[in-house]
Amino acid sequence: MKLNEEFEKLVTDEKVERWRYPRFFTEDIGETAVLTPEDSKHICQVLRMKEGDYAVICDGKGKDYLCRMLNPDKNAAELEILEVRDNEAEAGIYLRLFQCCPKSDKMEFIIQKATELGACEIIPVLSKRCVSRPDPKSAAKKQERYQKIAEEAAKQCGRGFIPLIKPMITFEEAVKGFDSNNTGLLFYECGGKSINEIMNGKNSGIVDIYIGSEGGFEAYEAELAFEKGILPASLGKRILRCETAPVAAISVLMNVTGNM
Repeated sequence: MKLNEEFEKLVTDEKVERWRYPRFFTEDIGETAVLTPEDSKHICQVLRMKEGDYAVICDGKGKDYLCRMLNPDKNAAELEILEVRDNEAEAGIYLRLFQCCPKSDKMEFIIQKATELGACEIIPVLSKRCVSRPDPKSAAKKQERYQKIAEEAAKQCGRGFIPLIKPMITFEEAVKGFDSNNTGLLFYECGGKSINEIMNGKNSGIVDIYIGSEGGFEAYEAELAFEKGILPASLGKRILRCETAPVAAISVLMNVTGNM
């Protein structure tokens, strides 16, 4: 078999089509799809899309719509629906990231990468060792920005819905709210089981992961989590930065559950 024939078997026209067109989310889908004013402005003034151009529209519920531009209105761009298919980018597990607040803009990086890797909810957490401790007003403002970052990342990576950024909570609240029907992993720098050992072949359900800030977790926090059924987990012998740990943890989890 020639090399180009092998390549064509792996990279089909259907896969190429999936990534060729710009992607947007909207709930306004009926006989046609109508974009939000913000996305309409972007599609008309930045991308300069014209009548007849193609885009992929997602309803935020796991359905993708291949569409063709009907009316490039900068306030309410309208597209004709040509084809509907299930989104293939969502994982079989529902992953929730409880991320202790890091310094500076590291949370923005974490949210972007966690979204790309398949996280479904991201919850900022205030633990004992958090240096960054935003007040309620500042936290609410950050939440709005974080949600926008998640939306942009979801568009870029082909997600079927936009991960939800929850309001900031304390570590005690995060642990108290743990459901014993879920799988809980607290990544603790002082030791724990491997992800493979904890998951033990599980490839569905809700998985809650807890990542510390720059200083990690206090021992009493790890013990409190353990008492609630959240298991201490390890990412190996090396100590990872707080912005590296969630990327590594989610990547490994997606891989061992067959979602990578």
